[in-house]
Amino acid sequence: MANLLYRLGRFSYQRRRLVAAIWTFVLILLGVGALTLGGGTTNAFSIPGTESQRALDALQKDLPAASGASSSVVVKAPDGKKLTDPAVKAAVGATVAKAAQVPEVIAAIDPFTSKAISPDGTTALISVQFDKAADQLSKESTEAYDNLKSLSSGDLEVVPGGQIVGGPPAIGSTEAIGVAVAALVLVITFGSLVAAGMTLLTALLGVLAGMAGLFIVTSFVDVSSTAPILALMLGLAVGIDYALFISSRHRSQLAAGMEIEESVGRATATAGSAVMFAGATVVIALAGLSVVGVPFLTAMGLAAAATVLTAVLVALTLGPALLGFMGRRVLPRKTRKVAVAPVVEGFGFRWARLVTRFRIPIVAVGIIGLGVLAIPTQDMRLALPDGASAAAGTNQRVAYDLAAAAFGPGSNGPLVVVVKSDSAATSAAAVDQVMGKAKGLADVIAVQPGPGSKDGSTRLVTVIPKSGPASEQTADLVKDLRTAIHPLEAGGTTVSVTGNTAVGVDVSNKLTNALPVYLLVVIGLSFLLLLLAFRSILVPLKATLGFLLTIGATFGITVGVFQKGWGASLLGVDSPGPLVSFLPIIMMGILFGLAMDYEVFIVSRVREEFVHGKHATEATIQGVGHGARVVTAAALIMAAVFAGFILVEDPIIKTIGFGLTIGVLIDAFVVRMSIVPAVLSLLGDRAWSFPRWLDRITPKVDIEGESLHPTTKPADKELVAVD
Repeated sequence: MANLLYRLGRFSYQRRRLVAAIWTFVLILLGVGALTLGGGTTNAFSIPGTESQRALDALQKDLPAASGASSSVVVKAPDGKKLTDPAVKAAVGATVAKAAQVPEVIAAIDPFTSKAISPDGTTALISVQFDKAADQLSKESTEAYDNLKSLSSGDLEVVPGGQIVGGPPAIGSTEAIGVAVAALVLVITFGSLVAAGMTLLTALLGVLAGMAGLFIVTSFVDVSSTAPILALMLGLAVGIDYALFISSRHRSQLAAGMEIEESVGRATATAGSAVMFAGATVVIALAGLSVVGVPFLTAMGLAAAATVLTAVLVALTLGPALLGFMGRRVLPRKTRKVAVAPVVEGFGFRWARLVTRFRIPIVAVGIIGLGVLAIPTQDMRLALPDGASAAAGTNQRVAYDLAAAAFGPGSNGPLVVVVKSDSAATSAAAVDQVMGKAKGLADVIAVQPGPGSKDGSTRLVTVIPKSGPASEQTADLVKDLRTAIHPLEAGGTTVSVTGNTAVGVDVSNKLTNALPVYLLVVIGLSFLLLLLAFRSILVPLKATLGFLLTIGATFGITVGVFQKGWGASLLGVDSPGPLVSFLPIIMMGILFGLAMDYEVFIVSRVREEFVHGKHATEATIQGVGHGARVVTAAALIMAAVFAGFILVEDPIIKTIGFGLTIGVLIDAFVVRMSIVPAVLSLLGDRAWSFPRWLDRITPKVDIEGESLHPTTKPADKELVAVD
């Protein structure tokens, strides 16, 4: 591995103009492709194999009108008036007529016909039925629906609600904050605008290539609207980190007197090997989301994995070429003309000695502290986002609050029972039985018969819970309702429960069941990869256990803020509630990959020192000492990039950005730079023991560059790295 990357690094240096030209051509090609072929993203949400999805599929076939998106426009009379007042009633009628004229709407039902009027007579719901699913509606349609709010007047308040409003999360200026912070950290770390700019440029080019490729793919397959955000988030973070790691190694070698070309080759061989293995663990963790069996998660994982892979390729090819163009300008101005810079042991070495000296207390305090932070995780609740989680002041949130106040929280998340049989008479009889069973359940306030297919064989029943869509009571109601009505299935009759709330329950259950398999696949493959890289059993095991500490503490803090509301207002979260169903598995995948990044960055240098003859404890001090500066910068940069997404209004992106920010800081500073070196010091030489039989059958990848031929050193000078 090291020899191959050494040759690649020197080739990229020697043929830097060719490499730069090739990447320029590739970027132009991808850019043109994205502009001409790129399709749109989708909010499609399917959960194959679940009862709710089977019911939706049946509706699509037998009752297409009911399978399209449905929503409610909330209308409220002014204070002191009721909907039956002549002027108010006329305004309601005008609103119904206007809603019926929205493109792709097939029905807008007058609340005086449907009896969807609150007991006090001040609030009503206009049911709106579209002929397409929400993710398939045109922009013209969604904008026209959203503009119904303009019908509000002194006679009537009109608020369009439901899942129709709100498009995919936008990529805006908030993300640029992370890039600005990253640039500042790079300048401070390198002490050179040239080096900082080159590192940032390498990362941005990789992100552009990855994002352009992703948008080309959208014209051939469905890609979740969240996928580009996740790909951008990860692409920026790892792209900067990978370029930083290689360029930092190159700078330390230049400062020690190595020739530029040799330094570029060796930096690509050693730091580049670490980048390859670190990138591989991230890709495995993200691509592993496909084992869950949820299409939109698969698309998100593969999109982000492709962007990370692009970042690795850019760092290993374009990075060395740009280092060639920069020459010695990557060094601070005061050291560019010095053959060998003086060696100064910085804070990283002092910290490493402190950690190895007080290793037992540090391990104990670290584990206990992270364990305490993980305690709120046991109260974690999961659900799909609804109007209650929307940003304050949005139509979706206002409509949710008005409907909840007038009709009860459950009105925002009705359950739909699909009854299907061979004849209209059988279905009608089954509907009566379903309604009787549903009315007998504790958390139900209303049961209403719904429309049916032309032949009457497929019928709908609407069940309105007392509790809100994301509540535990409603989740229990879904289970109880299914238990009550499934015995009615006989003689070809099927009854299924669906609706947004039921979909959320099914998603949570499916992800919970898939999590052990996902962790087994991802952690298992990554364990083998780290075993291959470090030729040790204890080091990969320690890395995995450290990740469990990270993820536990991260989930605990995230639950505390977004679910329990601890300091939530500081982040713009005005309504704490359950975490989105797929948050745990996405965060575990991403954080596992990133945790292995820092593990590889630090431990690869420790192993390099150990292989080159240092005692285990001294190797740990040297490895952490040399790597502390770059890992600190990398963690701050990655955290800054993720933190930029906390400012996005979309609650899903906000939560992911917060969780990843906290996770990166905990993993880098508490686990990898404190607990890991302390444990390595405790293990001593045993950390690097490897069974002979396993050594014989395991390929040697030489991540530490042991096989490279020694280079000529300056006279009477040891080849050292500057912290």
